[in-house]
Amino acid sequence: EAAYGPNIGPLVVAATAWQVDAPPNEVEDRIAAAAELVERSAAVDGPSPLWGDSKEIYRAGAGMEPLERGALVATAVAAGAVACSWSDLERTLGPLRPPNAATESPEWSLLASAPVPERVDDAAIDSLASRIRDALAEHGVRLVAVRCHCVYAGRFNGELDRGLNKSDILSRTTLDLAASLAASGPDEPLVVWCDRHGGRKRYAGVVTAAFADRLDGGLARPLTETASRSNYALGDRGRIEFAVGGESRTPVAVASMTAKYVRERAMDCFNAFWSARQPGLRPTAGYPLDAKRWREDARGAIEAAGVPTETIWRRA
Repeated sequence: EAAYGPNIGPLVVAATAWQVDAPPNEVEDRIAAAAELVERSAAVDGPSPLWGDSKEIYRAGAGMEPLERGALVATAVAAGAVACSWSDLERTLGPLRPPNAATESPEWSLLASAPVPERVDDAAIDSLASRIRDALAEHGVRLVAVRCHCVYAGRFNGELDRGLNKSDILSRTTLDLAASLAASGPDEPLVVWCDRHGGRKRYAGVVTAAFADRLDGGLARPLTETASRSNYALGDRGRIEFAVGGESRTPVAVASMTAKYVRERAMDCFNAFWSARQPGLRPTAGYPLDAKRWREDARGAIEAAGVPTETIWRRA
């Protein structure tokens, strides 16, 4: 995920799906070996890792190129073609704009015309994606899908009004996305890796709800629930794990980079929209302290536009 804590901008959740020619207990080692070859294949195109912890790949003020490169190479590997527009990106990742514009702030409409790629050459992405696809295949690994889901302020606040808390929203969105990817793939043993959702340790209920079809009416069985790791059996057809530092695993890292990329592009549109209505308005990343500053600075523009604050401001 990207933006679990901000008050402004979408909560973005992403997932990746991989097929590995190995039994479940060998999947982690096989993907790790493939990831090493991926990085060697990508090294000639840039000094930074292609795929890794999004917080290391992208730091505010350090440039978007490494983040865009990694995210768009992943979508190209999965889709078989480079995304050359926002519409192309949505065909791979799924809808990235609010499904009901009437319940959301209007700035997200700018995403339709957001340039993709913005900072990295599309021919370079295509060439690198081909090499990465071959590197994965050497270890019997395929990246078959990258998906993304954005929860904007109107929907986020509506879920709070229905009695969910922030952790519930994140967990349900994540697991529904993971379950939809699992359902669209072959009926084979399933291994799911997730980063820890805030400080949450127990997930049996939300896992059971999301993977009901795979559980055949049973319950997700807790295997371990510790401060660093929570594991559950999905009947005899798979397992799911939530771990602190989950981005150390390449499938989670690629998902996190994708979520961060989409979130940053969305915030570019947000700031462009409001700065055009109030020249001199300083942009915001949406995190709590600066979000309060921005809301006060932009009060006049928001009132003039007739936009309800509830569609801009995500409550805690």
